[in-house]
Amino acid sequence: MSFVRPELAASLRRWREVLTLIALALIGLWIALRPGFFLPIAGWVMVAGAVILLPASIRRARFQPGNEGPGVVKVSEGRIAYLGPVTGGTASLYEIDVLALCISDGLRVWRLSTGPDVLDVPVDALGGDQLFDAFVRLPGLSADRLLAATRAPAETEITLWRRHQAPALTPT
Repeated sequence: MSFVRPELAASLRRWREVLTLIALALIGLWIALRPGFFLPIAGWVMVAGAVILLPASIRRARFQPGNEGPGVVKVSEGRIAYLGPVTGGTASLYEIDVLALCISDGLRVWRLSTGPDVLDVPVDALGGDQLFDAFVRLPGLSADRLLAATRAPAETEITLWRRHQAPALTPT
């Protein structure tokens, strides 16, 4: 039996990395203000490390919508795998030609196009938070653009990234 409401527990899970870094910074500050020579240096290093990592963890927490959607996402060595109840598949991050966010009937999916193949991954699938770090590795795609797309209105398709095609050397 839990005394914490499920919504609050989900929110705490979503922001746990940010809360951990804030706690680490506060502990480091407490250590840094202690007397001595070596202990304060270690405390300031802890504070600096937490402050450096904090912006990226805030972006990841804002990107993560929850884990209530259908299926499971796994990102490993540049390969995105989606295992859904009806569909699924894999896509190499380095073979993606188009990345789009499609919103239809309240369902939000990332559409990964690799040539003729298309993989639709629900935004809120379990493990979907791993996609943020994968997508920002695409050349020219910024984290701010990803975050702005997640707040898009209903019933739309936003093309976030398209691979730049070099012109052919010979006419076809």
